[in-house]
Amino acid sequence: MFFRHREIALLCALLSSVLHPSHSFAGDPKAPTTAKRQATSSLDATASAETSFYLDDTHVGVVTPTIAGTISSPTAGWSLGGRYLVDVVTAASADIVATASPPWTEVRHAASLEGGYEKGDLGASAHASLSREPDYLSISAGLQGTLELDDKNYGLLLGYSYRHDTAGRAGTPFDVFGWTLERHDVNAGLTVVMNRSTIGAIQLDGMFERGNQAKPYRYVPLFEAAAAEEVPAGASVALVSALRLHARPLEALPLVRNRFALTGRLAHRRSAATLRVEERLYTDTWGMAASTTDVRYSIDIGRFVTVWPRLRFHAQTGADFWQRATVVSVAADGAITIPAIRTGDRELGPLWTLTAGGGVSVKLGPIFTVSLQVDGVFTHYLDALYLTRRNALFSALALQAAFD
Repeated sequence: MFFRHREIALLCALLSSVLHPSHSFAGDPKAPTTAKRQATSSLDATASAETSFYLDDTHVGVVTPTIAGTISSPTAGWSLGGRYLVDVVTAASADIVATASPPWTEVRHAASLEGGYEKGDLGASAHASLSREPDYLSISAGLQGTLELDDKNYGLLLGYSYRHDTAGRAGTPFDVFGWTLERHDVNAGLTVVMNRSTIGAIQLDGMFERGNQAKPYRYVPLFEAAAAEEVPAGASVALVSALRLHARPLEALPLVRNRFALTGRLAHRRSAATLRVEERLYTDTWGMAASTTDVRYSIDIGRFVTVWPRLRFHAQTGADFWQRATVVSVAADGAITIPAIRTGDRELGPLWTLTAGGGVSVKLGPIFTVSLQVDGVFTHYLDALYLTRRNALFSALALQAAFD
């Protein structure tokens, strides 16, 4: 679909993610030590249920119920966890209207498993996930290793994961119509305990994609050069329909894309608050460059309540083949030469996004914790058809139970 479920899932993950350092702060009275865990129980378990909601002014809505659970043994050093979610997506965006398609509702199911083992200063973990919707299948798996040095003041990380995606059309078997995409991810990182209250981390990621990333439902409007000059940013469906040529081919993107990201994280614990800052720099072989800054300040109100404001800013340039209006040459006999690379995906164009919001977490006795997060997301498209802005609201309500 024009607004892919996996893109929505990624957006929701970005909205709800925070920095969770692997080390406990020495000055954090809420961080139990290993000795305390060993004294109370050799087995820990957590279970959680969450429902998140996404709604924007382009007539896209998402409801995502999620259940998750983990079981671990601090004494033996192993852990096992799993997650299952359902995305219910309803869309009637301008892209759908532009192709005279009716609004649609689809459901995505996704499940994941992960396990880890630590012995001394060495650790290893593995994960696998499966995501399925009527016209899309994604399978992934990965491994990660860690090494602690200098009495756990330094931590090294090295990981690899593989993902295989197949995009098709609803009601059509993949062996009849299916575009595949393979992705290899490699990451390496370093975590440093700077002092009793501050932790820093840096991570380098390489993502190597091979295959077709185009959307099987996305048709690209074409324009002669003179008509393209009359198409402004945010041009309406009516204006685009009046100026475009009759031909409207499917989207076509390069079959190779290498992505690189460098992320720095800093967490500082005060007596009753924690500041978490993250900066991510990104570039790829499609000519796109981006910067993402995320800041969260968690404040403890007594022993049972934590509140946090959060601010995130993302800005990116467009891919080097991006065109607001795709220009073609028309021969004297009327023959059209269509560009081999063409797209109408505004997420590949220049844009910026501001996310502002926060949340509250309340501990309900020794076992249960409830949390609520609400974020406003404001995106400005600098050079795209149909839209110049998208305003969205994201919220998530979660209940977690922890057992020793």
